[in-house]
Amino acid sequence: MPELPEVETVRRGIEARVVGRRISEVEVGRERSVRRVGKEAVIHGLLGATLVSARRRGKYILCDLDTGEQLMIHLRMSGRVLVEEAGTERPPHTHVVLTLAERDGVVEEMWFVDPRTFGEVVVFDPARLDVEMPDLAKLGVDPLVDEFTPEILRERFARKRGNLKATLLDQHVLAGIGNIYADEIMHRAKLRWSRVPSSLSMRTLVRLHEAIVHVLTKAVEAGGSTLDDTQYVDIDGEQGWFQTEHRVYGRAGEVCLTCKKARISRTVVAGRTTCYCAHCQH
Repeated sequence: MPELPEVETVRRGIEARVVGRRISEVEVGRERSVRRVGKEAVIHGLLGATLVSARRRGKYILCDLDTGEQLMIHLRMSGRVLVEEAGTERPPHTHVVLTLAERDGVVEEMWFVDPRTFGEVVVFDPARLDVEMPDLAKLGVDPLVDEFTPEILRERFARKRGNLKATLLDQHVLAGIGNIYADEIMHRAKLRWSRVPSSLSMRTLVRLHEAIVHVLTKAVEAGGSTLDDTQYVDIDGEQGWFQTEHRVYGRAGEVCLTCKKARISRTVVAGRTTCYCAHCQH
């Protein structure tokens, strides 16, 4: 958490409020947030630069700079990106601050806030992607950014003999899906977590493909999911509401909203809590 829908929501906020603005000042507090390249490299790479685009691959936000370099933001467990007017009291754990050039008489700041400090802010040369950002270079297909068809899903699942849940969580196979949306996708596709990906028929893969696109798209439209135990909000500090549409995730022991017959089961798969309906999911 955050997963693809939450990261996409943040990306859209950056695109709307930050792209096209010059960075006039850079502050780095907790150096763990810039650990990959270091404090000086981040400050030097961003100071005076203008963001010219905001893109996303999987759970990575990528902002092109007019210098030719790229800004990468990864929220990981508890990261948030917020934009507020300069002078506004900053929340605890604000580790990176970008002051944006004045617009309409207002100076604003973009904050990277991360209580658990697993997230990252990186400035890198995209021509050296394989060297500087190997984890990003090795990402699998992004279901909402890349070409994604049932045939491509079959190719990605070929020779995958583990279980379906672990495969959906594998960022080298499909980029962006995490624990919440894997459970919701499997439920919509009527598939049990234990199914073997390489054994799925084309008919089943078509159903799974539809579920992946549908769930992720609807979650993006809802601004993502904000859970009671997470920090996630969009750049304006607003919560998402897709959690009100969850059919299985976080509902262990409750009656299934789909079949209204069985109660939601819970188990641990690939080290992650997994919720499913034994009646609906085969």
